Amino acid sequence: MNFDRELKYKDIILSPKLSELRSRSEASTKVQLGEKEFTVPVVPANMRTVISKKLANYFSENNYFYIMHRFDVDPVEFCEEISDWQTVSISLGVQKQDKDYVSLLASKALKVDYVTVDIAHGHSILMKEMLQHIKSKLPDTFIIAGNVATASAVKDLEAWGADCIKAGIGQGHVCTTKDKTGFTRPMFSCVLECASATDLPVIADGGVVSNGDIAKALVAGAKMVMAGSLFSGCTNSPAASVVVNGKIYKQYFGSASEHNKGEKKHVEGVMREMPCNNMSYQEKLVEIKQDLQSAISYAGGNDISCLKNVEWNLQ
Repeated sequence: MNFDRELKYKDIILSPKLSELRSRSEASTKVQLGEKEFTVPVVPANMRTVISKKLANYFSENNYFYIMHRFDVDPVEFCEEISDWQTVSISLGVQKQDKDYVSLLASKALKVDYVTVDIAHGHSILMKEMLQHIKSKLPDTFIIAGNVATASAVKDLEAWGADCIKAGIGQGHVCTTKDKTGFTRPMFSCVLECASATDLPVIADGGVVSNGDIAKALVAGAKMVMAGSLFSGCTNSPAASVVVNGKIYKQYFGSASEHNKGEKKHVEGVMREMPCNNMSYQEKLVEIKQDLQSAISYAGGNDISCLKNVEWNLQ
């Protein structure tokens, strides 16, 4: 279905089908990414205010996917410390230091299940060089690369060695790229185009404001969905808590913000105080699973794969 305008998740409605499930609890939300299977197709954003080592450990031990952020984190030391974890998943940039980290990880033969090469504009020569370097040093590691927002970018990243594409430009709750530069892509259209351009799995990153948006991202073709604000508002998120007029808020800021960078150079993010959702990560994950099970029921299927065949239209 083609439309003349770009579409956000909120622009989309999904059409229900006959369900043959006796109970929504029968629906499977499991997803395969690389060689591992995870409980839900959702991953917390690899941001300082969303994921921490403690939370990453919980995710690893309970079959949830995580990506550790790369800010003030030595990935080699991190991998050494968690070598006995079920899942070792890190983030890297594309600078010389990042390449040196890869070489050191390889020389020490450390366990690295997943590497996410995570930069604001992933369709770049620096990404090409980094992917080729990782492939040469860590050939058995599953590589996630992003962020991108077009079919041509997806095809290039695939050709350069990516195993998974992270899609989304300028749509995060605390991202100001669209305001600073004019470049962005509403997420439903972005995921639809990126997923249609490849057989590789696509992670939809940005624009999720409700659990229903996760289902919509899967309908657009995503294999997994990254969410920041959904998790940063949790009681046990790494985001700092503040009390305003007797209510608890969490300070959520973007990776390209002054709060994360510590400087006012190429700032493309802000800090927002979000109401605490009064749920722990554990409770939020249960809620997400149950809502996805309901979505599967409405889609007339047994597992999340059925969402790819859901009919959709404009709101």
